[in-house]
Amino acid sequence: MAEAPTIAHLEAARERLEGVARVTPVSQSETLGRRAGRPVWLKAENLQRTGSFKIRGAANKLATLTPEERERGVVAASAGNHAQAVAWAAREAGIKATIYVPEDAPMAKVDATRGYGAEVVLSGSGYDEAEAASRASVDAGATFVHAFEDPVVIAGQGTLGLELAEQLPDVSTVVIPIGGGGLASGIAIALRDRLPRVRIVGVQCESFAPLVPDGKVGGFTIADGIAVKRPGKLTSVVLEELLDDVVTVADDEIAAAIVLLLERVKLVVEGAGAASVAAVVAGRVGGEGAVCAILSGGNIDASTLIEVSRYSLTKGGRFLAVRTLIRDRPGSLVELLTLIAGERVNVIDVEHLREGFDIPLGDTAVELLLQTRDEEHCREVLARLEEWGFPTERLR
Repeated sequence: MAEAPTIAHLEAARERLEGVARVTPVSQSETLGRRAGRPVWLKAENLQRTGSFKIRGAANKLATLTPEERERGVVAASAGNHAQAVAWAAREAGIKATIYVPEDAPMAKVDATRGYGAEVVLSGSGYDEAEAASRASVDAGATFVHAFEDPVVIAGQGTLGLELAEQLPDVSTVVIPIGGGGLASGIAIALRDRLPRVRIVGVQCESFAPLVPDGKVGGFTIADGIAVKRPGKLTSVVLEELLDDVVTVADDEIAAAIVLLLERVKLVVEGAGAASVAAVVAGRVGGEGAVCAILSGGNIDASTLIEVSRYSLTKGGRFLAVRTLIRDRPGSLVELLTLIAGERVNVIDVEHLREGFDIPLGDTAVELLLQTRDEEHCREVLARLEEWGFPTERLR
């Protein structure tokens, strides 16, 4: 196993990345601060080139290749963000890149990878299978650029920690999403040197939490960027030594964080990137004083964003779906909708259901999707429907 990078390696990486990786901004969120009960800062790495922190490690790795290695090209395996980063860095350096991507990877990330000029090979149902498929290219002489288990890649990711230490020297806690562990390892190495008293907390999604005792290591999650069954051996050693804690967040908490960041902070963040905010808002990271959440990436499919938004808004009482009965005669639906409109409710969708339910003769079932203010408003509308004589079932 290779040795972990030192602070000197991180500083050398920072010199190589000057003019390549952006110095991403930090900003304080009053909204998140109120919810968390402490000052909350955000490190917006979702605004980084290619939409995530991965460009730091990929570009640093390619910058260290020999002329012979550059001639033979590079290969990588990734669920999306690392793929884009390697593709972009290879294009800029004039190096051929072949990227192996799981077949169910988000299409926005796959299309972006192709757009940067890499050859994309769809293979397997997850990262491990995609990586295994990439070995043939490695055997042919290409250099494998690992997403996290490489000290040069880790050093590149660690430049984010060097930036953060200068931007927020008084921060008390830093919260970092963990998949393979490259980002958290790099940041931890930087912060332990520059801000030795800072509390460093890693976050994993509940479905993929190998660093948590009895944590799950498989299943569905919207945080595909951290859906890794096993962190690297090197990164695990670093994280065990340098992290203060590792916590988990559920998908519905991540979804709520995505919507919160979109609505109140005006930032588009993917599931993995929002995991840190989800943990902060849930009060799970511990410590006192100012906390900084790392927004590791912003590459989310538009379709996924729509689905997540609908789910989170419905769960928060912003949408209400109900089924009720009305008389099957002209004017009955208009009467119902007029009453609902009087409660300042917007009707999004209406569907008649005459078959498939236990509907009394002379009635028809109606399913309504309503736009409401909050959960309290939902309860008020449901009570009103019953008062008006419409037996109502809440669907979601």
